[in-house]
Amino acid sequence: MKNKTPESIENQQNNIVEFKNTVIRHQENIVLKDVNMEVKKGEFVYLIGKVGSGKSSLLKAIYGEVPINEGYVFAVGYNLNKIKSRQIPFLRRKMGIIFQDFQLLSDRSVYENLNFVLKATGWKNKKQMDKRIREVLSQVDMVHKGYKMPHMLSGGEQQRIGIARALLNEPELILADEPTGNLDPETTNDLMKLLQDISDLGKTVIMATHNYQMIEKYKGRTLKCEDARLKEENNVETAV
Repeated sequence: MKNKTPESIENQQNNIVEFKNTVIRHQENIVLKDVNMEVKKGEFVYLIGKVGSGKSSLLKAIYGEVPINEGYVFAVGYNLNKIKSRQIPFLRRKMGIIFQDFQLLSDRSVYENLNFVLKATGWKNKKQMDKRIREVLSQVDMVHKGYKMPHMLSGGEQQRIGIARALLNEPELILADEPTGNLDPETTNDLMKLLQDISDLGKTVIMATHNYQMIEKYKGRTLKCEDARLKEENNVETAV
């Protein structure tokens, strides 16, 4: 389901995210400055850097949690310098967000978790909702786990549900904040293959991580947050 507002910007170019001379702050402190970045549709982009270097703040700027007062930011059709608070839900419906700590509702089953998101984003038709839930569960190979409560799942399975949740509204952009940070190496490999498959279908993925071995193994463009700046890194791409 797509929701449009009169303020939504038509972008004829190929960039799905764009920063120009942007300053990102946390309260009064500058986290990143002079940020210049373009992400094209279908790209897989890694954000790397030490803890506290600004990776999460950059992602939050893209999904409208961190306000932009200096410079210019465009994302999925919106000028984030001018976006109104009432537009933020429309912005986020065009994105899928994956968190390190899964953020599933512990008192609801997998199916009910996904159904809750659909209701919250404006879906009404129960048959269409059921169909979409089954589609995304199938996409992450969890179609038979819909009845389970989150505590009954492994960490990797919970993150698969997190990915399914991010895919529900067929977003143009996937933002993943350390999605494998709490997972073992084997589970990390499985989830990275899944994210790469999603990217290969044409989705744009921006992923914050500190796992450098994974970056070497799975293809992608790399941007580094360092010394309050965002820098392009040379990539060694290895197909798996």
